[in-house]
Amino acid sequence: MKQEVVTVGLDLAKNVFQVHAIGAGGEVLVRRKLRRAEVLPFFADLPSCLVGMEACGSAHHWARELIALGHDVRLMPPAYVKPYVKRGKTDAADAEAICEAVTRPTMRFVAVKTADQQAVLMLHKSRDLMVRQRTMLINALRGHLAEYGIITAVGAGGVTASLKTLHEQQDSLPSHARSALHGIASQLRALASEIDRLEAQILAWHRADATSRRLATIPGIGPITASAIAAAVPDGSLFQSGRQFAAWLGLTPRPHSSGGKERLGGITKQGDGYLRRLLVVGATAVMRMARKDAARQPWLARLLERKPVKIATVALANKTARIAWAVMTRNEVYAAPAA
Repeated sequence: MKQEVVTVGLDLAKNVFQVHAIGAGGEVLVRRKLRRAEVLPFFADLPSCLVGMEACGSAHHWARELIALGHDVRLMPPAYVKPYVKRGKTDAADAEAICEAVTRPTMRFVAVKTADQQAVLMLHKSRDLMVRQRTMLINALRGHLAEYGIITAVGAGGVTASLKTLHEQQDSLPSHARSALHGIASQLRALASEIDRLEAQILAWHRADATSRRLATIPGIGPITASAIAAAVPDGSLFQSGRQFAAWLGLTPRPHSSGGKERLGGITKQGDGYLRRLLVVGATAVMRMARKDAARQPWLARLLERKPVKIATVALANKTARIAWAVMTRNEVYAAPAA
């Protein structure tokens, strides 16, 4: 019976996986659970077939393993698979929905990442986690110092001033307060060192990757953003246009149109929130320069005449994403438009 399998839906899990396999005529041939150790032997016995999975944390690992066995593996966003679940939430229903969704001609797929690309994204995620932890520690330090009337300026300079003030006035603080505040200060120093180490590794990967270097030629995209996009989007040709890539990042307006009346709301905020945030932060820096010198960015200057700054910044991030798609798919560096 396994010799007739042409399409398989695999619902991933930590230990118990669900398989739903059909033949050329759509008949169900296999519907069973697999333990983790049984997955690869099961697919090794199958002839080359189409395997569908939802894109999740472990999906890229399993996709690489099954591709090595000769199967055609395609990953799909879970939100696009959900409409094919008929009723109820079970592993068997999910596997059946995956098997159905992977055969749809209009389905959009996620490129399988290499182990190296996943490693770079892990650097980014670790750095992002530590930056958020650093912000929490800074807020805690400022709040605790404020309880004793010690107020410093905001920003990076304020953090340095807070640590300096803590050292100078520690004798005036209770012993328990000194112990708690010095603990926060030591964690801040350790986090700063670890963030610098991760950023050095990200920069080294950026310099070694041709796509990342090309992306860094775009205004508003630096080594951090360029390396994140290059690692998260291994194949830009999966997107048919720059707008589709921007929509995948959640930077396009949400349409709500009916009866021939077109209505556009705020951006969808779907897709990769980390990439979207990096692009908006980069657009904010470009916007700051454009407000100082309008001649450098005529398009932004005209947009600022009609729209608020924050809306214009998101619009610039949208445009930057489209340029990034063009740079990736054409294998060219960014060329500024003629004045």
